[in-house]
This record gives sequence, C-alpha cells and structure tokens, in this order.
Amino acid sequence: MKKWIYLAIIISLSVLLSACGNDQENDQADEQENNNAEDTFTIGVIPAQTEGEMQQAMDKLQSILDEAMEENVKVDVYPDYNGVVEAMNYDKIDMAYFGPLTYVVAHEKSGAKAIITQLIDGEPYYHSYIITHKDNPWGSLEDLLANPEEIDFAFGDPNSTSGALIPEIELQDQGVYQSEDDHSFNSVRFTGSHDATALAVQNKQVDAGAIDSAIYNQLVESGKVDGDQIKTIWKSEELFQYPWAVHQDTDEETIATLQETFQGIDDEEILNAFGATGFTTATNEDYKSIRDAAVKQGVIEE
Repeated sequence: MKKWIYLAIIISLSVLLSACGNDQENDQADEQENNNAEDTFTIGVIPAQTEGEMQQAMDKLQSILDEAMEENVKVDVYPDYNGVVEAMNYDKIDMAYFGPLTYVVAHEKSGAKAIITQLIDGEPYYHSYIITHKDNPWGSLEDLLANPEEIDFAFGDPNSTSGALIPEIELQDQGVYQSEDDHSFNSVRFTGSHDATALAVQNKQVDAGAIDSAIYNQLVESGKVDGDQIKTIWKSEELFQYPWAVHQDTDEETIATLQETFQGIDDEEILNAFGATGFTTATNEDYKSIRDAAVKQGVIEE
C-alpha cells in the first residue's frame, strides 16, 4: 500500500513540475511576443481599393521600409476608414495612410502628423468625381438633379473625402441631400470603397456615384473598370492628396527616414495601389481646406 502511495506522490509532483515548466515557457513566450511588438513599427492603411488587391503591394512596401528602418515594419490594410483613425487614437499603430478627412479627424483626436503625400503626374492634388453610365442621358450634375427622385446614388466610405464629404457638401448646396436618411433621391447607398462605386455605376446598379479621380483613373488604366462605359458629370475643386501621418510622439530622425524612403519608391505595383506616380512631403497646413469642410459638416467641432 505504501508503495502505491509513494508512486502517486511522485506522479503528482511530476505533473506539478511539468505544469510549472509550461507556465514558465508560456510566460517567456508572452514576454518575447510583447518585446517583438514593441520593436515593430506598425502602419495602418485605409482601403483605397479592395483589401485583397492592396495586400500584395503593401507586402512590397513593408519590405522596402524594413530595409530602410532599424526595426521591423508591419503594414496592415484595415477594412474601413474609421478603424485606422481609432487605431491611431488608441496608440495601436505608429503611422497611417489616411484619406484627407480621416487625417484631419485623427489630427484632432490624437495629434497625428502628416509627413508624406502622393503625387499624380507630379502634382499633389486630386478631385472628387461624380460619374454615371455612358448610356444615361445626363451630361452634367444639373441634368442629373433635374429629377432626383428617380436617381439611385452611391457614395463610397462614409469617412471618405472624395467619396462622401465633398460631394455631400455639393449635393447639400444643390438642395437634394442632407443625410443618408434625409434626401430627395430614390435611394442612397454607401459602397465602402471607390472601386465598388465604379463597378456599381458600370453595372448600372446605381445611376451615379462619387469617387476619387486618381483611383478612378487607375482603375480604368488597369482594366478593372471599363472607362468607355462611364462618363464624369461633375468634378470638384482641387483636393490635397491622401497623407501618410505618424504618431505625434514620432522622433524627427524616424520622420526623416520615412520621408526619404517614400520619396525614393518607384515600384509600379505600390504606386498603382494608390493611383500615384510618386511621393512628396506634406504638412498639417496642407489640409486646412479639408478641415474647414469637416467643420462645416459637423464632423469636427470648431
């Protein structure tokens, strides 16, 4: 009997020691994971196009930045615009690719600083377009709005500058739109991305939609959208291009490295993901007109 008791004690001690060893290994693994996270420079990217189509280009960008910086870099494409703002706001990321509107919101909330923007044919500007199918009779926005109750209209992401904010202001000024639930159209929808809006117009799922001019042109050039099936009936004034912004605590050496690296990027796949031809420096002052529009719409309080 004593022999069995001793055996049971030995087995119990073995199990206990094994459990302690596993706990220690788990603690070490958790500590290593936390250290790796602290050593990683994280970048959040808004979905300029559908997430799957952007990821390969972002993997290339991650490799370029990995070589240029003295720490690991991780680039993630977020499913929506607001997620990137919140990630910056709660210190989950070190840098972000924002739309102009989401940038001014992030700057207001967390002090995010614009340091880079993209170039289109050498210029840091783009437009908001309203597009329609070529078979439709409208040749201008005024034509489209002659009978708004017959029109199915599409915006992009609710937090998009060119896909929502700027065309919303124009349609408000025209007296046909106040909100998604208060408008004169037959219907209003938010597609979530610029390419989805373009395809909705091309496939006649909606009568007209708002879109980023640079991304629209890139979609046509890449063959993802048939430009012969679509016509532009309204163009906004110039908008300063999408910013790459860093966390407010980012040191000047890191900012300089990022600016130099981005300005040296010539990989076509990376550039095409943003409808860009290159990158240049940017500052918060470049987005004053967007901030003014956001204040007008009540997105930001004065």
